[in-house]
Amino acid sequence: MNVHKNARLTPRGREQIVRLFFRGQTPKAIAQAVGVCPRTVRKWVSRYQAGGIASLSDRSSRPHRLRRPTAPELVSNVESLRRLRLTGARIAKETGLSPATVSRILRRLRLSRMKDLVPPEPVRRYEREHPGELIHLDTKKLGKIDGIGHRITGDRRGQSNRRSSAKGGIGWEFVHVCIDDASRIAFTQVMKDETKESAKAFLEAAVAYYASLGVKVQRVMTDNGACYISRVFRETCRRLGLKQIYTKPYTPKTNGKAERFIQTCLREWAYARAYRHSNERTAELAPWLHAYNWHRPHGGIGYNPPISRLRLPADNLLMLHS
Repeated sequence: MNVHKNARLTPRGREQIVRLFFRGQTPKAIAQAVGVCPRTVRKWVSRYQAGGIASLSDRSSRPHRLRRPTAPELVSNVESLRRLRLTGARIAKETGLSPATVSRILRRLRLSRMKDLVPPEPVRRYEREHPGELIHLDTKKLGKIDGIGHRITGDRRGQSNRRSSAKGGIGWEFVHVCIDDASRIAFTQVMKDETKESAKAFLEAAVAYYASLGVKVQRVMTDNGACYISRVFRETCRRLGLKQIYTKPYTPKTNGKAERFIQTCLREWAYARAYRHSNERTAELAPWLHAYNWHRPHGGIGYNPPISRLRLPADNLLMLHS
């Protein structure tokens, strides 16, 4: 029962009834003071005497025993028919039970929804052994910024002028992300679009970045976006000596490391604070990415920073960090 904790007869009010009774007041006097009948007072006193303070809590109104429970054979039959993907109405007609009874049985068996009939696919976790064996690519669309919005300031004045500056708003920019499967070292760039030319330029920049760390990229995994299945992108992969792998359509978990990195990127960089302009947000990307790769502990690799997986000598590590 969902009532206010200070209502008249919550457990606190029932304790007060019991306390007044054992102070010597009569049930009639207590009932008049509290606003209930004397029989209610005697009921709660009896419960307290039988079970103490715990017995003053609410009890379920469900009966302890059903007069005519559904036979186990019928319950088994309902489950069998449901696993044949019959609806509740059809099961009720087949078994002679009421639709309400069938619904109650299915809810108890946790078979109410069709997706409950399909066993969940086991989690498949994988990790390449060496850095550079596989990199994950993806993009994320972000709205441009020309001032702190009304969601923060609460001031909607001038909002229509900003919207009218371009059809549908002031436009978008795209964050291209890349993350190494083995080390989790990431590389990102903010670009004006997600066309094949932008994807090509980003791939070349990503490969060059990993090369600067002494990592040779061998494979690249992308989704089936237009920029990634284009001939320009495929030829770039061939020229760089990369094998391109595609994710399963409509299955983001296939590219889970990139998807998870995008969530972190949005939370810790893009939406971390109120930016006054898109350029200000873009300027903060490089410092944040450096902290992510070099200093931020990563739960997927034992709470070590991604750069630790390169096992660089101390001299090389200091040189790259500087």
